[in-house]
Amino acid sequence: MPKDKDFKRLIRARMLKTGASYSAAHAQLLSEGTKKAPASPPPLPTDYEKVAGMSDAAVSKATGKTWPQWTAFLDSVDAATMEHPAIVDQLLANHEISGWWAQMVTVSYERFRGLRDVGQRRGGGYDVNRSRTIAVPVARLYSAFEDLESRGRWLPGIRLEIRTATRDKSMRCRLPADRPLDVHFTVKGDSKSTVSIQLRGLPDRETADEQRLFWGERLDRLKQVLLEA
Repeated sequence: MPKDKDFKRLIRARMLKTGASYSAAHAQLLSEGTKKAPASPPPLPTDYEKVAGMSDAAVSKATGKTWPQWTAFLDSVDAATMEHPAIVDQLLANHEISGWWAQMVTVSYERFRGLRDVGQRRGGGYDVNRSRTIAVPVARLYSAFEDLESRGRWLPGIRLEIRTATRDKSMRCRLPADRPLDVHFTVKGDSKSTVSIQLRGLPDRETADEQRLFWGERLDRLKQVLLEA
């Protein structure tokens, strides 16, 4: 019988393949009797920087270790068998790095070890993040989302339900098919602000790529509309 960490790798592989939750993938594997067949971890990438989306020089400057060094450390504590928060806690407890960098190193390690794809959550769903900085006050940017008529100029034909909102700061919204959309507004100056959107829990990479393209185009249109007004 394999060690628990071998079985957990099987569970992670099933999650990535099917999009199932951890518990569902665990149950599927048990029902198939696959616990008797240990799985080897996938090979590490040949280009860490490409997978992480950040250079060795940048991560080393900020954290004191390169990507291969972080991978070696996390392998030494069997991080591939841990849940995401436990890996973050391991980094914060043993290294003098910020919470943001602990998250960055953890996400990159999970990609290196095949526990998640780029843009994918550890549980299997995909997230999409897009942003634009526009030379308008944050109140105007916020209004372009809040006001139905204004929104129709750059997001026509899309039903967007605002569930909760903090003026000039954030919104939690729902799109068709009960899809969540989070919107955040950041002041960059008296006449400059940034909007950042996040779609959470998309079912697959193809859908995520489609939504990334769509929202990039819509935010470009939003910028055009606001600057022409």
